[in-house]
Amino acid sequence: MLSSCGGVGSGEVENHWPHAGITYEIFIQSFYDSDGDGIGDINGVLKKLDHVKELGANAIWFMPIMPSPTYHKYDVTDYKDIHPDYGTMDDFKRLIEEAHKKDIKIVIDMIINHTSTQHPWFLESQKSRDNPYRDYYVWAQKDTIADFINKKTITLDSDNIRQWHDPGFGEDYYYGFFWGGMPDLNFDNPKVREEIYDIGRFWLEEVGVDGFRLDAAKHIFPDDRPEDNHAFWKEFREKMTAIKPDIYLVGEVYDRKEIVAPYLPGLPALFNFDFHYTLIEVFRKADGMLFAKKQKEVLDFYQGITKDFIDATFSSNHDQERLLNSLEENPKKLKQAVTILMTMPGAPYLYYGEEIGMLGKKPDEHIREPFLWDLKNNDKGRTKWIQPIYSTDETVTPLAIQKSMSTSYFNHYKEIIKLRNSNRALALGDLTLYEGGLEQQLMAYFREYKNQSLFVVHNVGDTEISLDLPKDYDHLLYGLGTVTIDEGVLVLSPYSSAVVK
Repeated sequence: MLSSCGGVGSGEVENHWPHAGITYEIFIQSFYDSDGDGIGDINGVLKKLDHVKELGANAIWFMPIMPSPTYHKYDVTDYKDIHPDYGTMDDFKRLIEEAHKKDIKIVIDMIINHTSTQHPWFLESQKSRDNPYRDYYVWAQKDTIADFINKKTITLDSDNIRQWHDPGFGEDYYYGFFWGGMPDLNFDNPKVREEIYDIGRFWLEEVGVDGFRLDAAKHIFPDDRPEDNHAFWKEFREKMTAIKPDIYLVGEVYDRKEIVAPYLPGLPALFNFDFHYTLIEVFRKADGMLFAKKQKEVLDFYQGITKDFIDATFSSNHDQERLLNSLEENPKKLKQAVTILMTMPGAPYLYYGEEIGMLGKKPDEHIREPFLWDLKNNDKGRTKWIQPIYSTDETVTPLAIQKSMSTSYFNHYKEIIKLRNSNRALALGDLTLYEGGLEQQLMAYFREYKNQSLFVVHNVGDTEISLDLPKDYDHLLYGLGTVTIDEGVLVLSPYSSAVVK
């Protein structure tokens, strides 16, 4: 009889980024404050690079770092600089250099769908109809858009109902998909496209980043012009690969797979929103194969279009409520959710703070609360730009304490990431669904790569359950929770998982 409450494979840890590596998403404002002003900064990230390395991540995606009038910085005023709260360009270059020494790649948020209304281009554009920058944005006379000032529907990525905005003169309106503070750039203007390509060149050549996360990729042109969006991203990719052949591009196309798929020729990595939402639904319904079948369907669909796509999977991000909140603050569900993430195909993204069980709900500011590094009196780097209401000393055990707790969230994240990075079948293998009969609360699938084949089972329900193992699968490589194998029968406690070879 074999039993397990943990343990990882003995293979060598490998880096499979970008196709199957792990990327850690950081909101610098909340991460680590190195200079005592209450705001996280680049030098703070530099100080904590070893945390990213210890966790097992291969890359960092930074939410916006460019100058902006808002806390979130998704409305840029200067595309070739660093927000002064975060530090200097020299600080950022030093961070990249040190990250690369640790084999950590750097990806930055690139926000090109729109600028801030305080961007010099827009300030010029609004001055007059014959201003040279007028055509950098989309303008219309009030009487020509009377029926379109209010948008009729909201979308998955925007609840804004106004698309046209008055800059205060009552004559001409400008187009802004997300809100009035974010005027859309006019990509029908070749000068705008050249500006964007030059910005990309700057960050790749002069700064040295490894790639871009492309915000609002579906909205470069209005929603009724999807073919123009697809064509733009193909052109963008061609321009960027001419500068850096191995550039990494991941796009945010917040929609169902049929809408997402045509972006693949331009954006080889795309976020899998179905993964996040279906993962949460699995626990709500205690229906295991619901998730496995959905993921298999998505993978097969994309592979039918191109074999080279990168499935950017995630369990939460800066726009979704924290994973623990989505899972009714159940620690067992959180640990199992990340176990599913790490045993499925894809290139997983981890949102900062999830590894210590941070909490957060809308509005977005409170999904982006300060990271808790240590007990409050000892936490020299904890940021203070916002008063947290979810992730507090009363609700979250800080990292320094979790490191010494064998059953902590942090040590579970480390362990399951190491398991993935030391077994090629989990990182690189094909996904084959288990075809035998299953109780509804079980999820079961095979991960196969060359000469390694693993059988993965998750009990997403609240009762113990058993399963007859497939022939020749009899060695427990990893177990979450209480898992036993006795004479070919796998027994799983509630919210437990097993990887069997």
